[in-house]
Parts: sequence; structure tokens; C-alpha cells
Amino acid sequence: MSEPGTPGEGRNKLWGGRFESEQAPLFERLSASIPFDNVLAPYDIRGSRAHVRMLADIGVLTVDERDQILEGLARIAAEVEEGSFSWTLHDEDIHMAIERRLTELIGPVGGKMHTGRSRNDQVILDLHLYLRDAIRGHQARLASLMSALYARAEAGQDVVMPGYTHMQRAQPVLATHHLLAYFFALERDWQRLEGWAECSWMPLGAGALAGVNYPLDREQVAAELGFERVAPNAMDAVAARDVAFAYLAIVANCGITLSRLAGELVLWSTQEFGLATLPESWTSGSSIMPQKRNPDAAELIRAKSAGFLARLQGLGAVLKGLPLAYNGDLQEDKVYVFASRQEFDLCLEAMTAMVEGLVFDRERGRIAAEGGYAQATDVADYLVGRGLPFREAHRVAGRLVALLIAEGRALSSASSEELQGLCPLFDDEYYRVVNLDRVLNAKISPGGTAPERVKEQLVLAAAVLDRLGTR
Repeated sequence: MSEPGTPGEGRNKLWGGRFESEQAPLFERLSASIPFDNVLAPYDIRGSRAHVRMLADIGVLTVDERDQILEGLARIAAEVEEGSFSWTLHDEDIHMAIERRLTELIGPVGGKMHTGRSRNDQVILDLHLYLRDAIRGHQARLASLMSALYARAEAGQDVVMPGYTHMQRAQPVLATHHLLAYFFALERDWQRLEGWAECSWMPLGAGALAGVNYPLDREQVAAELGFERVAPNAMDAVAARDVAFAYLAIVANCGITLSRLAGELVLWSTQEFGLATLPESWTSGSSIMPQKRNPDAAELIRAKSAGFLARLQGLGAVLKGLPLAYNGDLQEDKVYVFASRQEFDLCLEAMTAMVEGLVFDRERGRIAAEGGYAQATDVADYLVGRGLPFREAHRVAGRLVALLIAEGRALSSASSEELQGLCPLFDDEYYRVVNLDRVLNAKISPGGTAPERVKEQLVLAAAVLDRLGTR
């Protein structure tokens, strides 16, 4: 696609009958959306084809006029696809550019294409169609990431690692359990994308804001373009941008999920944690420190989530004070949407590649889980089973940890005398209780990290992937 050109001189706008003078060149630059909305051209042509066919069916266009316009649109579509279409700022937007080119190709009959519609309903239609394709692409990439998480989770069923709260070692978990937490979070993001269609109503035929003077068959256009519903109110149809705001909200929410996962990859791959290693091809070096291998890709994904949130807030700020119906402010919606689509796809693909190459350190993970006194909750439950109220059992277990941590000793190293000194309910069963594998096996509540429960979660995850068609 060729780059937008410079403002034309001495030429009338297609809407310029009311005006005596040329538009100020600086204003032309300010108002033109061609530099960014040219990506909507295929959707604009698709909508125009449906509109033209409908106009012919209701008798507004003749069959010959319909065929001339459709043939001209086919030639324009080919030019857009091959990149030879000429975009200029003088056209202002893709709608005017396509109509200008159509009249160049087929003459004055090209001007009849715009009968019964406005740029106001055209542009929101294009945005609906664009977002529909964007969401399909996101869903496919999300499914690939979920598939990568599933594969790593399935392979990590024998990997133990500490689970954290407040960034302090809390309780031991299987790496599979941890990865599946992200899998199911992403499944909800996938479902949110699926639900976006609920707010996508076909707007074409609303005109500028009040409808048009032709008995349009909007249901016919909706059916051809794949909409289940027609927007029932013309003002709402052209003024609403909830489809864009809802889209940005979904992307922002999933961006937060990706950011949290990216943050964990950064932590796990540090020398201090050492729980996992990122693929070398997704890390970078230092310009001054030869030993460094930096998790820049994960860090950048973490940072890009801020952009998703900022664009959501930006569009909300644009919309919140606008009276009905159309206002020029709405032109800016696409700036936020287009940027988020590109960045989101990039983040999903990059995260998938990093997860696919993620390698856990089994030995380091087990040592970290053992060394964090992560079995202390089980010690408390063990004392509860011997009749001690939980709060007292919690206090005894805490005193035991304090005793051992002062000497850098593990829970399993406590002597019988030390245990009896803290509470007479301790016996030799204590040493079985603090065994790390037993602690894991004991988390048998649904959704827990016990191996049998994790296997159930893997089955559920596999069923999700089957439903998404990625297994």
C-alpha cells in the first residue's frame, strides 16, 4: 500500500459544494485520517458491496449501475491488495478516497454508491468488521499460548516449586499447578473475546444520525456481512463506540494476565530464584557486562500491558463527554484500537515462544520448596488433628519455624526433644507430616495441587483445547 501523499491544491472536496475557499493545509493535516485508517479499506469495500447490492434490490440503483459499481470496487480492492492504490491527504479518509477512485474508473455513476448512507455509519461499520477479524486473530493466538502452557504443564508434573504469597514462600505446589493457573485465566480472556460479538450490531443505514430517505433493507445488508442484529436506533448506531471500548477493555485485561506471567518468568529466571530458564533466543546480553543474559522479551511484554491500559483510558476520556450523535473526536478511536491490536498479537506470539522454551530446574525448585518452611501449615493441621484449636496450633507451628530459622535448619531437622518442648502433642508422625511429597499429596480439595487433582485440571484443560480446536 502506498504512503499517503501531500494535500492537493485547487481541487474541490467531494463535500465541497457549500464552500467557497480551499481548506487550510494545516487543518487538512489535522483532520485527515488517511495516514492510519487506510487499513480499513478492505472492510469499507466489503460494506460498500453489500450496500450497493441492497440499493439495486430495492430499486434505487439499476442492475447496470450496480454491476458497474461492483466492477469498479473489485478493481479498487485489487489495487489496495497489491499496494498500488494512491492515498492522498486531500481525500481525508478511506471512504472519500475509494469514492474518488471509483468515479475515476467508472465515471459519475460512482457517486451513486453513497446513496442512502453517511460516512458516519460507514466508518463504524468498518470498525465493527475490523474488530471482528482482530478478535479472531487474537483468539487463535491465545489458543496457541494456552496450548504451549498445557504442554509445559503436562511435562512438569514431577516438578515441585514454592508457591508464593506476598512474594514470600508460602506452600509447595507442582509447576503444573502454577502453569495451569495461567491457562485458565487465559481461557476466561478467550471467552471475553468470544462474548464481544454481543455488542456488535450492524450500523449501516443509520445515515448521519436520523436515518435516510430510502426504504433500505438493512437486514439484507446485515445478513451478507455476518451480523446477527441491526442497530435499532440511528443516533446510537453512529455515536456508540462501546464495541471499541469493550475490545480495549478485554485486551487490557488479558494484557494484565500476560504481564503477571511475564513478571514471573523474569523472577524465576534470576540467579536468586533460579527456578527456570528462558530460551536463549528470547533473552539479550549487556553492552558492558559479558555475563548477563537479560529477560528483555518478558520485561517488554510486562511494560506493554501499560499501553493497553492507557489506550483504554484514553478512549474512555474521549467518549465520556460527547453529546449525541457523531463528533469529530470519534475519529481518534481507531488510533487506540489499531495500536492495541498490533501490540497484543505481538505479545501473544512472543509469550507463546517463551513458554515453549521454558525449562524448570527440578532440583532447585525442590530445594526452594523445602527451604521455605512451606510445610508449616501442614504442621498446624497435624496438631489440630490431635485436638489443639487451630489458632493455638498456628502459634505452635510459628514458634517452631522461628526456632529453626534462627539456625538455618529445615523442619525435618527438629528433634523430638525440641518438638516436645513446644507441645506435648508432637510425636514421630510429625516427620511424615513434613515430608514434601506428602504435603503435596495432601492438598486434595478440588482445584488443589495434589497430583491427582492436578491431573483432573489437565483433563479439563485438554477439553478446553479440544473445544478450541488446538489439539
